[in-house]
Amino acid sequence: MRVDLITKEYPPEIYGGAGVHATELVKALRALPELDVRVRAFGAPRDEAATASYAVPAELAGANGAIQTMGTDLEIVVDTAGADVVHSHTWYANFAGHVASLLNGMPHIVTAHSLEPLRPWKAEQLSGGYAVSSWIEKTAYESAAAVVAVSEGMRRDILRCYPALDPADVRVIYNGIDVEAWHPTSDPALLERLGIDPDKPSVVFVGRITRQKGLPYFLRAAERLPAGVQVILCAGAPDTPQILDEVRGLVEGLQATREGVVWIDRMLERRELCAIHTAATTFVCPSVYEPLGIVNLEAMACGAAVVGTATGGIPEVVVDGVTGRIVPIEQVQDGTGTPVDPERFVADLAAVLTEVVSDPERAAAYGRAGRERARNDFSWTRIAEQTAALYAEVTARGR
Repeated sequence: MRVDLITKEYPPEIYGGAGVHATELVKALRALPELDVRVRAFGAPRDEAATASYAVPAELAGANGAIQTMGTDLEIVVDTAGADVVHSHTWYANFAGHVASLLNGMPHIVTAHSLEPLRPWKAEQLSGGYAVSSWIEKTAYESAAAVVAVSEGMRRDILRCYPALDPADVRVIYNGIDVEAWHPTSDPALLERLGIDPDKPSVVFVGRITRQKGLPYFLRAAERLPAGVQVILCAGAPDTPQILDEVRGLVEGLQATREGVVWIDRMLERRELCAIHTAATTFVCPSVYEPLGIVNLEAMACGAAVVGTATGGIPEVVVDGVTGRIVPIEQVQDGTGTPVDPERFVADLAAVLTEVVSDPERAAAYGRAGRERARNDFSWTRIAEQTAALYAEVTARGR
């Protein structure tokens, strides 16, 4: 069976969880003898076999980003002829998958990594392009042979946002983690070069600077952490200048009142992240919107306790009191994920983080349990097998 997998992000151009997912899924799918997996990715040429790259058409160089995306998608569509199934990841690729399905008659599967109706702040970044991306997503989802949700929480959100979908066509297949690649790594010298004291407790955040990741809430909570606890921020790729300015102001304020606030704004290598996670007393995921959170799996695989928000798929990954702690949050139902009471959420986050960093033995036990959970429940081999079974099902029944 030939599968054309379409993605905006693919090595070496990865900046978020969707790109990590696509990369690892392709590797696992290609290990299955019954599949011929061809990758069609945005970006510069790549030298990987069965992988093609597509740039923005020159004629659209000055167009809105959403229109540039559609142009790239149409370049991809031409090459999908002959595939048995097309599988797209994120709205950037959904248009290509949808049109390819219409043109060539093969079934289209969508994996949902986020939902445009639940990211209204994207209008700040995309302007009128947000209306275009929202239309693309809605059209692709409602026409797809199947929609893959990366968590049960995500499945609920999909059916709430797109009630026209048949619930039977929305399937849960989790994100995964390679526990051989992500593993405990002790490297005090590397940490010191990054400005981190390996002998002091630390709370680590890893993520893009975007509204959904909840970084400003964590920075406010960090003001209440015990003295001596380091705050390690591996944060970059801001969505807008406005949120970057907000985060910069909060970080500078924090640095003025406490020591050990380290902000690393470059893309870190995996070994560096493994070392940071391994040395962490706890990892924090303060997201207000998170379909699953691969960053949590990465931290768990490295043996870090995880403190995460009770939203989206996070509680399906982090087992409260076993692999870390879950922080309650009541959210405004307007699509933004904003806490009903932001101050209470910040206070609760600070209290739970303080509890975990103040008990390093318990935190270490959470970390050990988290690595075992990552190994046993989130293997890419298992996920690839479930995905291949879905390919077989949709091709058997047709588009």
